[in-house]
Amino acid sequence: MNLPQILATQIRLHKDKRALSVSFNDGFTVQLSAELLRVEAPSADVQGHGAGQKKIISGKEDVKITNIEAVGNYAVRLQFDDGHQTGIYSWVLLHDYGMRKDDLYAEYLRQLNLSI
Repeated sequence: MNLPQILATQIRLHKDKRALSVSFNDGFTVQLSAELLRVEAPSADVQGHGAGQKKIISGKEDVKITNIEAVGNYAVRLQFDDGHQTGIYSWVLLHDYGMRKDDLYAEYLRQLNLSI
């Protein structure tokens, strides 16, 4: 079975650099905050190296995206003003984050409150 491939058709960094708008080939458009993208970064220093190793990153309420770099035809690498730049955000991942952004953010806040 061949599922349709998810592709970004437009990516726009907001003027204040605190949000990214992404449109996809399936008609879905989402605005993702820089904070959410930073704390959910698909990198080992955030996600860890295995199940249950995800780190809760605090203090990113005011983080900004400073650069967007294309990675082939399938992803972007985001650079943040705190120096983080190792995560590669595939179109599928950004689409998934967009579909689940409210739940992801709520869980992040819950985990953040548990770690205080």
